[in-house]
Amino acid sequence: MTGAGWPVYARGVSRPSSPDRSPTLGLLLGLIITLSAVLVYSAYITWQVAGLRKLQTELVDRNRKDSLQLLRIQNDLNLLAVAMRDMVSNDEPYPLTAWSAQFQRIRTDLDDAMRREAGFAAASRTPEQSAFLSSQFTQFWDAADRVFALAREGKEKEAREQIQLSLQEREAALSTAVARLLVQNSESEEQAGQRIVEIYDRVRRQVYVFLGATLLAILLTSLSLIRWNRRLFAKMAELSERRSELAQKLIATQESTLRYISRELHDEFGQILTAVGSMLRRAGTHVPEGSPLRTELQEVREVTQSTLDKVRTLSQALHPVMLDEAGLESTLDWYIPTVERQTGIAISYEKQGTPFPVDGGAGVHVYRVLQEALNNVARHSGAKQAWVRLRFLPNALELEVEDHGAGFTERPARQGIGLVAMRERSELMGGKLLFSRPAAGGTRLHLTVPREKAESYVKEDHSVAG
Repeated sequence: MTGAGWPVYARGVSRPSSPDRSPTLGLLLGLIITLSAVLVYSAYITWQVAGLRKLQTELVDRNRKDSLQLLRIQNDLNLLAVAMRDMVSNDEPYPLTAWSAQFQRIRTDLDDAMRREAGFAAASRTPEQSAFLSSQFTQFWDAADRVFALAREGKEKEAREQIQLSLQEREAALSTAVARLLVQNSESEEQAGQRIVEIYDRVRRQVYVFLGATLLAILLTSLSLIRWNRRLFAKMAELSERRSELAQKLIATQESTLRYISRELHDEFGQILTAVGSMLRRAGTHVPEGSPLRTELQEVREVTQSTLDKVRTLSQALHPVMLDEAGLESTLDWYIPTVERQTGIAISYEKQGTPFPVDGGAGVHVYRVLQEALNNVARHSGAKQAWVRLRFLPNALELEVEDHGAGFTERPARQGIGLVAMRERSELMGGKLLFSRPAAGGTRLHLTVPREKAESYVKEDHSVAG
């Protein structure tokens, strides 16, 4: 495995090229442009709505209020016309002066209506129209005053003639002018309604355009993100594949090296120590009984035998020959009692299910995971008891190692090389490695390997020159 922080590249695997420019700047620029467009469009819509509200308030509403006052004026003029018709006819037995009070009430109401109408006059009203209307009313009331003056002087006939010749014509002219103003207001209101409809249509079209542009921007941004994500995941997949390939080669090389060293220890050093032991035994037979040399030779032979036992134990620890000859199950049956003797930890070993043959490559990985797990129990947990469970399930092979010692966090800040190696071996078998904390405390390791992977795992053999 590699040192901390330094990448290693397998032979034949090229160094990955420099990463492409980060999309952050482009995405940030797109976000700024989008937000600016939203702000500008919001300001524009606010301006349009304000203009629409102003148009409705200052034109449409004023036109309607002005039309109401014009209708009031027109109604008063109609009352004057009816009164003048009655005054001209001789059907009423009253003198003309009797109509003075009615004219005064109508005049008061007309003055109030004119004052209010002047405040609501539409913007399209010309000053000439306003001056003409005011002058017409002034002339009408002057003529009415002259009529009533003649009536008070007893000149009823002349007064009636003035009504026919002057007042009725002036009233008709005023009614015509007011009617024209009502028509003008109606036309202005219709034009304002058309302008409002145009504004609504324009705003609606612009909303559609803005929504379309926004959707297009979102689409382009999403496509850009998808493109970047695809490239990122492609690079990650490529790096993961390279890492997996490198890990497989490193682990295969490690196993080949350990197998070579184990074989050398067992075959070469074992044979040498065995030969030395035999030579010492033969030499001892030629030494007289009770001789100090015989005792020394016996001590040397015992040291040689102890060294031979340690070499064989080390050879088995590096790569148990039993794993290749007898399989995983028998190897674990031998290995677990050996660990108990070496570490003093009481290990409860349980097997469940119907055993099935485990491929040698997968067996090595499972054995290494168990070996590393028990080493962690002995070195770090402080526990005096551990549990090992091997389950042969219909679809998987499961290995579980549990202790109730100190434990460790599920995702430590810095994982040891042993944990990394266990995860790599699990991934190489297509399995899953989980760490959890039992209810009693400590650590539980759970390895699951699919049965088809355990039975048909093919490892790449890397020979090591002797």
